[in-house]
Amino acid sequence: MKGYRITFTIALVALVIGSVLLDRGRDGIILQLAQSRADTDNAVAIRDARRDNSRASAMKGGSAGSRLTAQEVRQLLAAHNAARAEVGTSPLVWSESLALYAQEWADHLASTIRRLEHRPHSGKWKQKHGENLFMGTVGYYGVANAVAAWENEKHAYHGQAIEMSNFYAYGHYTQLVWKNTRTLGCARAQGGGNMIVVCNYDPPGNIVGHTPY
Repeated sequence: MKGYRITFTIALVALVIGSVLLDRGRDGIILQLAQSRADTDNAVAIRDARRDNSRASAMKGGSAGSRLTAQEVRQLLAAHNAARAEVGTSPLVWSESLALYAQEWADHLASTIRRLEHRPHSGKWKQKHGENLFMGTVGYYGVANAVAAWENEKHAYHGQAIEMSNFYAYGHYTQLVWKNTRTLGCARAQGGGNMIVVCNYDPPGNIVGHTPY
C-alpha cells in the first residue's frame, strides 16, 4: 500500500511595533501597517465581546460566526483559557465577528495558495487583528491540535520583552496568552488534503518592548 506523509505547519508570527506590524514570512521581512492599540481599548473589546455573546445566546442553537461546531468553539476557548490561567492572564471570550473574519482568510488560503501566510497590510484582506495559523493533514489533526502546537512554544519563552530578534521561537504562544487580548475568533477550512486553522485576537499581542504577562 502506498504511504503518504502526515504533516503540520504553523506560520511564522506577526509582531506589532507601535503602529507597524512585522511579519517574517518565507520571503523575508514584510512591513505592514497596523492599528495601534492602547490599554484603554480593552473596555471596548469587552463590550463588543459581550454584545457578540448576547447575540449568540439569543439565537436558537447559537452561532460561532464561522463554520466551527459548538464543540470546536468550546475546545478552542478551553485550550486558550487553560494556557492563560497558567500565567494569570484573564480568560478570552468568543467573538462572532472575529470568527467570521478568520473564516474569510481560512477559505482564501485553502482555495488559493494552500499554504500558511498572514494577511497583508492593505487591500481587501488587510490585517486588523492578532493572528495565529496552523495547517495539518485532514483526518489526523483537529482544532485542538492547533492550540497545542502554539502552546508548545512555551518552553522557548523565558519572560523576556518581545523584540524583533527573539520572538520567532515563541510568538504564537505569547499571542495566545497576551495580557491585553480579550476576544478570540477562529475558523477552519480544507484544501489540498490539509486543514487550515486561523485564529484572530483582539486587541493584538506581540508588541515590541512589552511582555505578554
